[in-house]
Amino acid sequence: MNLNRIDLNLFAVFDAIYTAGSLTKAADVLCITQPAVSNSLARLREMLNDPLFVRTGHSMTPTPVAQNIIVPARQALALLRKSVQESHTFDPLTAEKAFNFASRDLLEVSIMPRLVSRLQNLAPNISLTNYEIPRSQIVSAMASGTLDFFADASTFSDPHLCKEKIAQDRFVVLARKNHPALKNGLDLDTFLRLGHINVSQRKSGAGPIDVALDRMGKRRKEVMRSQHFLTVPSTIVKTDLIACLPFHLAKHYDLAIYELPFDLPTVEYFLYWHVSADHDYAHMWMREQIMEVSSHFKSH
Repeated sequence: MNLNRIDLNLFAVFDAIYTAGSLTKAADVLCITQPAVSNSLARLREMLNDPLFVRTGHSMTPTPVAQNIIVPARQALALLRKSVQESHTFDPLTAEKAFNFASRDLLEVSIMPRLVSRLQNLAPNISLTNYEIPRSQIVSAMASGTLDFFADASTFSDPHLCKEKIAQDRFVVLARKNHPALKNGLDLDTFLRLGHINVSQRKSGAGPIDVALDRMGKRRKEVMRSQHFLTVPSTIVKTDLIACLPFHLAKHYDLAIYELPFDLPTVEYFLYWHVSADHDYAHMWMREQIMEVSSHFKSH
């Protein structure tokens, strides 16, 4: 049997005939005409190569084939109805669902713990996963449903993605305590003279710090380049290097924090999701929770 030829509506008619025992009564139950029921039965008979029902007096008696398939047919219809109903409702207390994130350090260190804590009471059976994925694969992963959310400070423009600002932050300078060059604070000359750890996912290229310095005709001394903010503290505590980190990340470490000795625009973080999930009830609920736990992340 070619499954591509199967029309699920035919099995709804089959179930109605089996239950009502009459084409006319089945038509009344389905709110369609009796000729439409007859036509559906004829198509199903041809597809299954069996009469399915034989007329006995004023009723339709199911054949052995009909008796064999009625239970699985009803189970399949019930599962389909349940799936359709659940797609329009979402109960976080009973839902069992996993959400997949791809995000940088701020969300994983500052927002994700608060989100997990919030879900413990509101949605105890929901799990979260955060993993790295190449930027070039984000849209396709979301389209396939393997990735639910992408969060980052960088702008990401694609017609298939929706986005919303979830947080803002400011860059600060992180250094080890009792740094010999910072006894009197941090000025621009000291900032430029000291070695820097530059955090960037790219092998080369200027970030917001370097762009701001370039506009002033200045350049910092890059000694180390790292893909992750989380690798910075363990290096700083053992060296005289400094690094520029988002404040809400820097404050987690027992290190000295200094304000930048020049102006820099606020860093904005965005949450991205695929347009196909924009009206999904579970997805909408999770976005509300993310917005709630990230609402207090401001630059000051």
